[in-house]
Amino acid sequence: MSAIFPTYNRFDVHVKHAEGTTIVDQDGKKYLDFISGIGVCNLGHRHPAVKEAIEKQLEEVWHVSNLFHLTIQEEVAMQLVDHCDGDAVFFCNSGAEANEAALKLARKYTQKTKVITFQQSFHGRTFATMAATGQKKIHSDFGPLLQEFKYLPYNDCASLEKEMDENVAAIMVEIIQGEGGVIPINPEFISRIAELCQKYNALLIIDEVQTGMGRTGKPFAYQHFGISPDIITVAKGLGSGLPVGAMIGKNILKEAFGAGVHGTTFGGNPIGLSAAKATLSIVFQEQFLEEVTDKGDYLKLKLTTSLEKNEIINSIRGKGLMVGIDCKSEVTEILKLLRERGLLALNAGPNVIRLLPPLTVTKAEIDLAVDLINDVIKEYSHVTTL
Repeated sequence: MSAIFPTYNRFDVHVKHAEGTTIVDQDGKKYLDFISGIGVCNLGHRHPAVKEAIEKQLEEVWHVSNLFHLTIQEEVAMQLVDHCDGDAVFFCNSGAEANEAALKLARKYTQKTKVITFQQSFHGRTFATMAATGQKKIHSDFGPLLQEFKYLPYNDCASLEKEMDENVAAIMVEIIQGEGGVIPINPEFISRIAELCQKYNALLIIDEVQTGMGRTGKPFAYQHFGISPDIITVAKGLGSGLPVGAMIGKNILKEAFGAGVHGTTFGGNPIGLSAAKATLSIVFQEQFLEEVTDKGDYLKLKLTTSLEKNEIINSIRGKGLMVGIDCKSEVTEILKLLRERGLLALNAGPNVIRLLPPLTVTKAEIDLAVDLINDVIKEYSHVTTL
């Protein structure tokens, strides 16, 4: 009998070892990992540069608290602000904490309380970030939520224009809705969001927890669209598996987050930031990002070519190495069959297969993954039509 709360429906895979794009279970079976810890291990498992940085930091200091100056905090903060529109960083431990900080900052700075988010969004599981999430299943059975969140249809300019007014403190949005089904934002929609935020003196918060750190071929996914957010939140791929998150904001917001306003015991921990520093030094390289774009295009092309005639496929969508295969039926059994064949993939809602391979994945590994997906979906389609 397990002593762990059953908050996850776990796969029947007992992990013993992981390296690069490979996970090995306790029986010695190898799996090609196209989950990456849900978009966390962007450099693959146990990347040698990250491992070396962590080991070096372990010999220096583990934790002293944020009452002290830590050079590595300044170094990682500069890596982040040098590659985005932000000017100041608040370090924390997770995406939910980064989003929580963003919501607190938006309310405090604007002195307004209304926040617009979108249906099928996902921003975390704290009370504030759960309230920001536009999914009823996330809200269920927790009683009254934090008030004044409005959930609008994603990619719907008319609904946004109707709801927007001077009472809005912020709009929080994902450039690609990950948990909501790997749904990319329309260029005209994100442009209109930015325009309306400026018109009504609201803050634009971009949740880059899953799309940031090179996942879409840019340091941050919003950079595909020529906009300038006020707040950016990141986590997942920032620490290559160590728990670290960050909220990045513009200079105008610094005074609203002065001493004693917000805090965290473990945020900015030097061990986590040593992993982040090594990670960012690789994923923010121009050549590395170009390769992510090339491999992402290659993955989508291979999937489209292999699956376009299969009648259970609705569409293939995404950007960079964040790809969703939208199916006409639930994908639970397909994912199980893929695991049996040695490929780890994830769902995004009931009908979407979500692929989040390490950004270091090779084209040969993409070929192998696509062949397995094609074979399994063909077999599944044949069985379900009998």
